Amino acid sequence: MSTVEGVFAINKPPAITSAQVLRNLQEHFKPSQLFAPWIARERALRAAESKNQKRRRRDKTLNVKLGHGGTLDPLATGVLIVGVGSGTKALPNFLGCTKTYETVVLFGASSDTYDTEGKVVARASYDHLTKDTVEKALARFRGKVMQIPPLWSAIRVEGKHMYEYAREGKEPPRKLVERSMETSEVTLLDWLPGGSHQWNWPREEAPTEEREAAAKLLHQEETAGKPAQITYSGQKREAEDESNSDIPAKKAKRNDGNRGEDLAPTKGTASLEPSTSSTEEQRCPAPAARIRLSVSSGFYVRSFAHDLGQAVGSLALMASLVRSRQAGFELPRECKSKYLEDKNIEASDGAESIKEDAGTRKGDDERLSVLEYADFAEGEERWGPKVEAMLKAWNDRETGVNTKGRPQQLRNTSSPDSE
Repeated sequence: MSTVEGVFAINKPPAITSAQVLRNLQEHFKPSQLFAPWIARERALRAAESKNQKRRRRDKTLNVKLGHGGTLDPLATGVLIVGVGSGTKALPNFLGCTKTYETVVLFGASSDTYDTEGKVVARASYDHLTKDTVEKALARFRGKVMQIPPLWSAIRVEGKHMYEYAREGKEPPRKLVERSMETSEVTLLDWLPGGSHQWNWPREEAPTEEREAAAKLLHQEETAGKPAQITYSGQKREAEDESNSDIPAKKAKRNDGNRGEDLAPTKGTASLEPSTSSTEEQRCPAPAARIRLSVSSGFYVRSFAHDLGQAVGSLALMASLVRSRQAGFELPRECKSKYLEDKNIEASDGAESIKEDAGTRKGDDERLSVLEYADFAEGEERWGPKVEAMLKAWNDRETGVNTKGRPQQLRNTSSPDSE
């Protein structure tokens, strides 16, 4: 059997890090028949090394060489590009290519991580929001935009990660600088009225230190359109009643979906007072929007969700994220729409928009397949031939040979409008 290496893509499942995906792949690849020739070749090369070379080698464990072409958050699913052997040298090219995401933005609250995995730091009114309101606000996010990375990120400020400051409830010693980004597409795919979807705000409230830091930062940010009626976590109801809001403080008991927490919101505003009398599960009363983005390198979808909430005079966070395309790798239609079935969304228009999208996009014959993560549970007999074919397809593409054996024009993986 010949040595196989190159680049392929896998459909990353939720609730797992990109690094863990590689560790799991290693468990399958290292003892496999498919990569036995690669292991044998690497063993022979190491045996021929000089004593100094062997001494300098930090990791003496012989594993299949793996890397990925861009991290996906644990919450996110979708295209994760994996380099094998010499294919890892091509991975930097994928960091600079256009990526397409489909995200669900949930309005009415903000969290320390800007997504539903974090802790609630503030809530805001949302009853004024409509599909038209959001659609108009999206116009300002098209083209060249300025974006501030989220506090909960791996960016270092004076030698310390931003998420470390967030955990400690401390303000960074200096503000994060806005970064220039570019979006080639921002499309509203679905408008999901409150009660018609299964996404929910985070169950947990942030501790006092984090709430106070968030309050300062949110007050520093400007909102466009109607000013948000913001209620910070832990704030007393009297403070809310003293606001300029003309919305009556009308209590209605609500159970926060499967999160198991009862809250008592005012109309259009989610209050933070707990209620213990309601046990029936109810859907989140705030609306959500499913949006497709094609973006440049370094773009934070979580920051986009947060900024969109500000732009429509409310607050928002990211509830779902699917990377549907990266360079020539793209999820098939059924994978993009799978979460609609998982979440039991009552939005027939959304299914139609996906069908139309699949039928109108060009270049279907140039797309490279994406491997389903579940295939690995069925053994090498299942995933082995698929991985081998995918690596061959990528190598043929790079060397200018199409699947029918004819030369084809080489295409750069990073385009002028790329990430």
